Amino acid sequence: MIHEILAVGQLQCNCSVLGDEVSREAIVVDPGADIPVILKVLERHQLTVKQIVVTHAHIDHIAGALELKRLTGAPILYNQLDLPLVAMMSVQAGWLGVATPEVAEPDDSPTDGDVVSVDGLAAKVILTPGHTEGSLCLYLPEEKLLIAGDTLFAGSVGRTDLPGGNTRQLLDSIRDRLLPLPDATRVIPGHGQSTTIGWERKSNPFLQDL
Repeated sequence: MIHEILAVGQLQCNCSVLGDEVSREAIVVDPGADIPVILKVLERHQLTVKQIVVTHAHIDHIAGALELKRLTGAPILYNQLDLPLVAMMSVQAGWLGVATPEVAEPDDSPTDGDVVSVDGLAAKVILTPGHTEGSLCLYLPEEKLLIAGDTLFAGSVGRTDLPGGNTRQLLDSIRDRLLPLPDATRVIPGHGQSTTIGWERKSNPFLQDL
């Protein structure tokens, strides 16, 4: 599998480009900004985007999704429980002091247990509400890989003080849906460095009481 992680935008959101080496089909996760940079990576690997997945509808993760869709024709997937955040995109832009991006409703609303796939590559959707109501992760068991959005970080967890956040729900999501994954599972958070499930279970101070 081809996997490139690009830190995009003002908040350095981790955008993942996942591609199959044979079919050259790709999934792009969280294209929050810097679409020309993402396109260059796709071109370098000769990848065609077939799915655009947004882990949650905060501006730094979703802002470039519609532009990428228009350029590639790929559908946008995110959970519809985050539509209230989409409706307040101008407010989100105000938090960062940036122009309001054009965003759209999802072409499909994946939920827990669904599979997002392209030819040669499949990711299971794990719904992890808490950071936002519709937050989701993508789990690729064959690759021992979890793309966690802003649910779980290296040594930390997602913030819950923004609209739609719920601390108890977030911790329950991590305990019930992420910590049961194999220890060796590599975790790509929405920002910052990667980690593993085993390391976070053992050392993350926010998870020790779980």
